[in-house]
Amino acid sequence: MLNLFEPGEPDGDSILAIKGDGCNATAALAAAGAGTHFDIVFSNSLIEHVGGHARRCELASEIDGLAPRHWVQTPYRYFPVEPHWLFPGMQFMPVAARVQVANHWPLVHTRPNTIDEARDAVLWTELLSIAEMQDYFPTSTILKERVLGMAKSLIAVR
Repeated sequence: MLNLFEPGEPDGDSILAIKGDGCNATAALAAAGAGTHFDIVFSNSLIEHVGGHARRCELASEIDGLAPRHWVQTPYRYFPVEPHWLFPGMQFMPVAARVQVANHWPLVHTRPNTIDEARDAVLWTELLSIAEMQDYFPTSTILKERVLGMAKSLIAVR
């Protein structure tokens, strides 16, 4: 288990919790004395938070190199409700408007303490399209997790 800001609390002895950057996972795992080859890599709602196209390419490359199989899930850009703030259409709004929603909307997952924290949260969240997921994971099948018949999340599976 690799987390950027804190290693986290593993459930049981079979999971090693490591602090490190998923976009540089091989080096972070090796530095912690962990393995760098696995049967499968599982990533849930991470790729939309790593910081732009270049970083998403780095993450996809790391995932590809760590295991022959993967399950990479991300919220779908064109689902009508932005999943981090539960606000309809927020992902299509200008940044300034998204910052105001992030700062005031009551259904946010983690409430920001300042307008700067709200801006950081907005700028760190970039939802992906099917074409982008297929580009990052060209040898994968892209599955759609659906709610009420609409694609809510995308999953790259190999």
